[in-house]
Amino acid sequence: MKLKNITFATIAVTAAALSFAYADTPGTTPGATSTNSADAMTALFGDPVIAKGTGVAVKRSDLDQILTGLKAEAMAHGQQIPPERLTQIEAEMLERLIDIQVLLQQANAADKAEGEKKATAAMATLLDRAGGSQETLSMQLKAAGTTEAELRTKVSQEATAMAALQRLVGITISPDEIQKYYEAHPADVEQPELAHVRHILLMTMDPATRAPLSQDVIQAKRKEADDVLMKARSGEDFSKLAEQYSDDPTTKVKGGDLPPFGRGQGMVPEFEAAAFALTNSQISDVVQTEYGYHIIQMIDKTPAKKLTLTDKVPGTTDTVSDRIKDYLTQQKVQELAPPYLQKLKKADNITVVDPELAAAVDSLSNTNAAPGATMSPPAEK
Repeated sequence: MKLKNITFATIAVTAAALSFAYADTPGTTPGATSTNSADAMTALFGDPVIAKGTGVAVKRSDLDQILTGLKAEAMAHGQQIPPERLTQIEAEMLERLIDIQVLLQQANAADKAEGEKKATAAMATLLDRAGGSQETLSMQLKAAGTTEAELRTKVSQEATAMAALQRLVGITISPDEIQKYYEAHPADVEQPELAHVRHILLMTMDPATRAPLSQDVIQAKRKEADDVLMKARSGEDFSKLAEQYSDDPTTKVKGGDLPPFGRGQGMVPEFEAAAFALTNSQISDVVQTEYGYHIIQMIDKTPAKKLTLTDKVPGTTDTVSDRIKDYLTQQKVQELAPPYLQKLKKADNITVVDPELAAAVDSLSNTNAAPGATMSPPAEK
């Protein structure tokens, strides 16, 4: 399923949290280590207001947190944001923060209810990806520089602002429009072949620093992996072995169960290749990755197929229809929102206080994406 959720740019914090939810599952593409760079900058230089107006006050920390999230998301995909793009991205993200605050002043009760609904769904998705463990989720969000309460508030505000914007500019998407898009874009609604596996990990890196463990420990881990493999192949319950021996805190509470994944969807190459080579219930040899030694058991494979409009998008609570509706909404937002938002910001006397950021905002092209469409995300691995 290729259609993306449509969000305001501050959802970069959510994206970072999602990246950590996968990156902290050894076997996935490694993400960034825990960082509190935004807090460090605030401690050194204070937290000045960088944009203000009637009912609007954006602080430096608000923008820094988004940039930290974007960098973490890029790192989780094995990429980095080019330094020459940072100033432009800062300006784009600042505009989105301003847009959200301006629109929140226009929100009615229905818009706020929609915001809460979206926030509840987003947090449920995060909890599910954390193995249903509240403790694991809290750790992942802390690594992403936020808390569950802070993140829920941001998601709710973003979704509320988007709902208000759609209402104010008169954006609606009909069932016929969704059906026409579905029929005209079959490649966008294809689900690739998915592998559903359990795994046991004997980790050979420090999970906090990602530094390799000592050679003596690594050798001991390899021997332990061989011993566990013998137990698994002799018929012992794989799930119980994962709960007993695995060093992966995210999956061991679920017997090593990983969410279904496709080729090129975030798993490190050695893990992906070994997983897709298995047949149902087959157990792999010991597989070495940068995380350590894995033992993988295939649960089942789902063949590639075209999803129906009512099918759930894997890993989310959204249906295909929801995603198409969001995508079509984005197209209309890009067309209709910019002049309306400029009018609102002019009425609220919005001023960017920071001179460098003010110049960068002024230089943004009028054709930049309207709020509701983020910067292009890192390509999926």
